[in-house]
Amino acid sequence: MSSTTELTRSSLGYRVTRGLTLANIATQAGIIVTGGAVRLTGSGLGCSTWPQCEPGQFTPTRHDATSIHPFIEFGNRTLTGLLLVVAVAMAIGVWRTRPDLRWWGLVPALGVLAQAVIGGITVLVELDPRVVAPHMLLSLALVWYSVRFALRYRGARGRLGGPLTVERWVSAGLLVVLLVLGALTTGAGPHSGDADATERLALDPVSVAKAHALTVWAFCALLVWIGWRIRRDRSAGDRDEARLSFWVLAGVTLAQGAIGYVQYFTGLPALIVGFHLLGAAALTAAHSAFFRLTARDTAA
Repeated sequence: MSSTTELTRSSLGYRVTRGLTLANIATQAGIIVTGGAVRLTGSGLGCSTWPQCEPGQFTPTRHDATSIHPFIEFGNRTLTGLLLVVAVAMAIGVWRTRPDLRWWGLVPALGVLAQAVIGGITVLVELDPRVVAPHMLLSLALVWYSVRFALRYRGARGRLGGPLTVERWVSAGLLVVLLVLGALTTGAGPHSGDADATERLALDPVSVAKAHALTVWAFCALLVWIGWRIRRDRSAGDRDEARLSFWVLAGVTLAQGAIGYVQYFTGLPALIVGFHLLGAAALTAAHSAFFRLTARDTAA
């Protein structure tokens, strides 16, 4: 590592920006949880329009007939604003401290802007599941990207060991399939986000849920094989993060699978579904770290 890079990473600006990359991950995942709360409490149309909450007013107005739904929906919109502030601050910090990553640092902020537009469209089309599903999947994609970018920003080292390229990319493909099937299962299920938004995807939710479960089992089988492959490997850096990232991914996958089966056999209670949404964000983040940290280290 060059002395210039060492100097950059010891600077206050680098430490602050490093903190912002972590804050960006937390808020990107947090918007998935609050978006799930909007959906599961039936608050998706708590604000009837966008970008205003109601025609002529940007915030909900409290009166005797007001329910909690407008405030839950408006709270989610407010968090989107906070997310944008964090993403922009991070992009500025990256621009100043890591010129080699300056353009990559803009991606989360651009993604948040796209999410705001898609979120507005979901309200205008009255929670059409064909729009709601991409809204969630984009959030998950931003979580995956943000974790990988944070590791790249701090210069996390890869793995010393045999090639694992095929297994890593197959795991990424299976992750995409299981997340898409999960979104389709939700779109065909009972949680529409509003009592009057009854349109659901014309799919059999049981069949889609079974396909989702089979993909999870395939993902688990692949993890067993990967665990065998890297059992003697280690990270190129001082900390053995490669095997740690694998065990974190394996643990999160098992926990998420267990929650999925619980929600399926208990009739999809809103609270358990909410934990499953949180698990989806955690699984995506864990896979991103695994994908980055188990790559072969070319600098070793």
